[in-house]
Amino acid sequence: MLGYTHVSAQEVQFGAKAGLNFASVFGDYTDNFETVTAFNYGVMAEIPISNVFSFQPEVLYSGQGYSFGDDTVALNYLNVPLMAKYYVVKGFSLEAGPQLGFLLNTNDDGLGIEDDFNTVDFGVNLGLGYKLDNGLNFSARYNIGLTDIDDVEGFSGTNKNGVFQVSVGYFFF
Repeated sequence: MLGYTHVSAQEVQFGAKAGLNFASVFGDYTDNFETVTAFNYGVMAEIPISNVFSFQPEVLYSGQGYSFGDDTVALNYLNVPLMAKYYVVKGFSLEAGPQLGFLLNTNDDGLGIEDDFNTVDFGVNLGLGYKLDNGLNFSARYNIGLTDIDDVEGFSGTNKNGVFQVSVGYFFF
């Protein structure tokens, strides 16, 4: 059993990534909410478990939020995805894992709602990835928010983040 979980320091790869988010909020009273486009960037590590499985923890800045009419609510998070990767064929992986997000700040076009959001967000990521031998990699994933992001007294609805994310990264050897 220990032979399967042994990882040498030379096998672990560290890298950086950046990309685009297409984010919105889904739930009660969100019929008129529209998607916003923002950036994501951060660092990652890939830790091989076997020839086909690996673990990829990340720390990412993630611009999220939503718009309605002429107003945009930007929610800026520090997200920590913990991704399990299964390599279907060489280079191509299916990815899934939990994500913990910490709200850093909001920009709400002067709407005065900066205190109306929970500071912690929990979700699940599902995605695909492709890694070239030279360390360049590409990924697409969807984050399904599981916790209510609203912290409004007297509001009976629940709203959750939903983010489609595409990224390009590079693993340094």
